Amino acid sequence: MDMDMNMGPGTPNSSSSSFMAMAFSSGSNTPLYSSAWTPASPAAYAGTCIFLILLALLARLLVAFKARQEARWLDRDRRRRYVRVAGKEPLAERLAADPDAKHLVLAENGVEERVVVVERREGGGGGRPWRFSVDPVRAALDTTIVGIGYLLMLAVMTMNVGYFISVLGGVFLGSLAVGRYSSVPEH
Repeated sequence: MDMDMNMGPGTPNSSSSSFMAMAFSSGSNTPLYSSAWTPASPAAYAGTCIFLILLALLARLLVAFKARQEARWLDRDRRRRYVRVAGKEPLAERLAADPDAKHLVLAENGVEERVVVVERREGGGGGRPWRFSVDPVRAALDTTIVGIGYLLMLAVMTMNVGYFISVLGGVFLGSLAVGRYSSVPEH
């Protein structure tokens, strides 16, 4: 068995290639995203850390914004009126034929109304329809959130303590500011 290792220019052990650090460092000249973005002074390093704080803050803001948009879209969808398609059974008839439906009478301000109460079945495949006004915006938001998340991940993967703390600080500030909006309450 040959134990010689090829030390050509494409191998990780050659002196001209770069490799990922396996321990945190505190150097202020750690490149961020490319060798062109290497802080040359303490002020440039501080600026890079501030950029990472703002980027992480933006990520949390976008997550909260998306959650609020999802709630708005759901409310708008619930208020939407649908047109009956010829040849399809109307929703009212399907609900009336549902064996689990409960027929009740609601009274408010002296006005009584007969209603049918049904439970939503899990995994029923009855999702909301595709909407041009909603789905491209949702896709753009998701793509932006994931893209920013990957940029933050790459910053942390430099194993620079300042970059790591900056990302955590930005996430903390963002969650502190808008964390209460990040989750849609379950009904």
